[in-house]
Amino acid sequence: MDVYSLHERRFPVGPERVGALIDTLSGGDDRLWPHHRWPAMRLDGPLAEGASGGHGPVRYTVEDHAPGRRVRFRFRAPRGFDGFHELTVHPGPDGGTVLRHLLAMRTRGPALLTWPLLFRPLHDALLEDALDRAEHELTGTVRAPARWSARTRLLRSLAAAVTGGGGRPPGRSATPSGGGGTGRPEGTGSTLAP
Repeated sequence: MDVYSLHERRFPVGPERVGALIDTLSGGDDRLWPHHRWPAMRLDGPLAEGASGGHGPVRYTVEDHAPGRRVRFRFRAPRGFDGFHELTVHPGPDGGTVLRHLLAMRTRGPALLTWPLLFRPLHDALLEDALDRAEHELTGTVRAPARWSARTRLLRSLAAAVTGGGGRPPGRSATPSGGGGTGRPEGTGSTLAP
């Protein structure tokens, strides 16, 4: 199955500020990854081509990094994830900037089931939390915080029970803006292609 999942958000700031967030990924001052709610992104070195790591059971290697503009990660695990995910910065004509996350892969073997049943809802929730974090970092607020679906909350509770509570707590923690908001439905902008 071919998977194409796109999450993006427009910010009323210049591309240099948005790109600076990407460059903090996996570092001690990471201001983009929502590690307050999800397993932290960890790499075996600085964010640079060839660095390896991941978050939770998802493993990848940095395939390309253009500081302030983009980073692409090539999947190594889970089994059956054949593709990449990337963050890119896109300047707008009005002076604003779009931060875009794209996951493009072909699933095979066990991932034919694990992607749609387990990973996709968690991926979508994590990405919306990351975009909320970026919005808070860049504007000081989150206009419409994302909310987790009942399915995501259930999957997180099950994962915590199986791992003995490792990672982040399954309950709702405050978003960077301190609210739970009415937000966007989880999975907005995510599509599957047959």
